[in-house]
Amino acid sequence: MAASQSTLQEYRTSVASDEVLARAKRFFSQRNPLYATFLDKEGPGYATFRGQGGEEIVIAATQKDGATLVTASTYLFDMQIARFFATLPQAASA
Repeated sequence: MAASQSTLQEYRTSVASDEVLARAKRFFSQRNPLYATFLDKEGPGYATFRGQGGEEIVIAATQKDGATLVTASTYLFDMQIARFFATLPQAASA
């Protein structure tokens, strides 16, 4: 994965956007202490987390074309985002 691709990642899932954000809050708060984060801000369709050294993770989820499009951005936690996406069922192909 190129560096530019690792800072912004997208995934399509069949899980509703509110549930995606609830799962993200559980997933990122229960990681190994080195990669644990805490919820910083949240609102309709998004949540931000802070972790090691103040590093930020931003996750947004919105309904699009019969699925939920999940977008995540970070500089340090790209592998953790990929692992989180792997916990979500993939949306059916259109």
